[in-house]
Amino acid sequence: MFTDMVESTQLAQKDERSALALIEELEKLARPVLAAHHGRWVKSTGDGFLAELSSALDAVESAVDLQGRIRERNLQPGSVSLRVRVGVHLGDVQRRAGDIFGDAVNVAARVESAAEPGGICISGPVYELVRNKVSHALERLGAQTLKGIAEPVELYRVVVAASGVREPSRDAAVPRLAVLPLANISPDPKDEYFADGLTEELISVLSKIPGLRVIARTSVAPYKSSPKSAAQIGTELGVGSILQGSVRKAGDRLRISLQLIDPASQEHVWTESYDRQLSDVFAIQTEVAESTAKAIRVELSDRAREFLTRAPTANLRAYDLYLRALLKSDEITAESFRYSVTLLEEAIRLDPRFALAYALLGDRYVQGAGDFLPHREGFDRARGYVSRALEIDPELSEAHASRGNLAMQEDHDWALAESEFERAVSLNPSNVRARVSYSTLLRVLGKVEASERQLEAAVEIDPKWWVPPALLIEYALERGDLALAEERFQARSGPDAEIPYVHLDFATYYAVKGQFPEARRELEMAGRPSNLLYRIARALILGTMGDLEEARALLSELTGGSPHEFVSMDYVAALYAVAGENGKALDLITAGVKESESGLWLRYRHPVFDSIRDDPRFVAALRSFRLPEEVTSSARAGRRKA
Repeated sequence: MFTDMVESTQLAQKDERSALALIEELEKLARPVLAAHHGRWVKSTGDGFLAELSSALDAVESAVDLQGRIRERNLQPGSVSLRVRVGVHLGDVQRRAGDIFGDAVNVAARVESAAEPGGICISGPVYELVRNKVSHALERLGAQTLKGIAEPVELYRVVVAASGVREPSRDAAVPRLAVLPLANISPDPKDEYFADGLTEELISVLSKIPGLRVIARTSVAPYKSSPKSAAQIGTELGVGSILQGSVRKAGDRLRISLQLIDPASQEHVWTESYDRQLSDVFAIQTEVAESTAKAIRVELSDRAREFLTRAPTANLRAYDLYLRALLKSDEITAESFRYSVTLLEEAIRLDPRFALAYALLGDRYVQGAGDFLPHREGFDRARGYVSRALEIDPELSEAHASRGNLAMQEDHDWALAESEFERAVSLNPSNVRARVSYSTLLRVLGKVEASERQLEAAVEIDPKWWVPPALLIEYALERGDLALAEERFQARSGPDAEIPYVHLDFATYYAVKGQFPEARRELEMAGRPSNLLYRIARALILGTMGDLEEARALLSELTGGSPHEFVSMDYVAALYAVAGENGKALDLITAGVKESESGLWLRYRHPVFDSIRDDPRFVAALRSFRLPEEVTSSARAGRRKA
């Protein structure tokens, strides 16, 4: 076993004493772990260590144990983040004066370098010995060329479950699949939406196969018409299989051509063309799912097979409207919200038993509540649609996720919300939206480590969607861990890596610390979108630095009686607080709670509320959400650490 402390060199250059203290702390954590798993500390490697253990199973279990203890240690208030990579390999060694030498040692060092920060990577020989013995999922990374090693080495990642929700596992590696955007070769270019929507539906159907991890649409979308090879895409997305093809829609005829490709060899595993009636689209999806499962050697149970054969609707016009709405669901604007709602309402009018459409419509209202329409109006509408979706299909992951969001955001029934999110994830482990919502709940309940594990799983599923990594950065900054936040920022990828909201989080951190030049630099990098929520966030940051011009202008605009787009009372209260008008801020917070129009349960951490955090009215408002007592006490006693 080899370990390495992440970014130790940079830390040593900034603060050598702190770097040495962290290395000593790692040794104190590791030695008892090794002893408990029949291991021996061989030597320090400067910013890590080399160890040998009596069995492959002991090595993997000790690595999991060590990373668990490090995560617990990182949650302690005021802790400087300790992030370690662990690599495990099996092979013969030579002993000399207490040290060990040999090719196996060199390979172990390179296996460790392939692990993610805070992660564990094992080689093929270790996997063969532990695959049926560990409770953790083992995810195949494929044959990797490692520096200084002549032959490629088969690598696997150890996936440790969080908060009682196990990652999908078949006592073997979890296969990973990417469905690339289908090319539209229809006579009518306007049918582009159909190709995109069908791609999303194939992803959704394949995600329901137990033991298969499918990359989400937002991460495959950038590869539309990409000149990159299957090998390049496979490496970038970390997948062992790629499904790609084209769709031609002409009248009531449909032709879909697909190829399943092994990116390592770039060979076609299977190729199929479907020339059918448009009404056969659901049967085609089922056939594709079954062929893919067979090719990747994922065994389908009778129950799973029956689940895959369910057609979401028999009305093709309703399905068409659903696909159009689905493609708008990621856009956070009032216009796209209203447009998608109109499409979905028409879809369920055409098919009153279209559970997926009900679930998506309910989700749209949950997401719109508090941003595009009042909380109560949005939640009341969502409740009926979500209930109808579950009535039609009790095993629909999307509906359980929406019900969890309702329980969390409107009812503040934390136990029900947790059970619904767990149900959504268990029904579809690739439901990345459910995982992100679940992480929010866990964070609100003070379960920080479990929350971050859900976000890390979301990044695995959807590596190019900006939301999960942005939240991980926000959480690190909230704990005052700038080094970890910067590390996470540097690790981000995708065309939206410079998303404005990430820079706003960094600006907030620097503003609270009193580092105003750095805060203004981040604001400059964020730009100045006209979006109202963005303008509010910018005004709050400037107000924290004593520049109240934008905050006062917004207050005048939002409270002047002239028509404007909907804005939650929470945001107006925050503007009053930063402007020093605490009485008005508390009046709005109290009114928001009384009228069930408050999102304070989520936003109470923001440093703009520090000036009123101990006021009895603020405390009463926070207690009204029935959060765990330790969370409420922590919110009052501890200002945002920065």
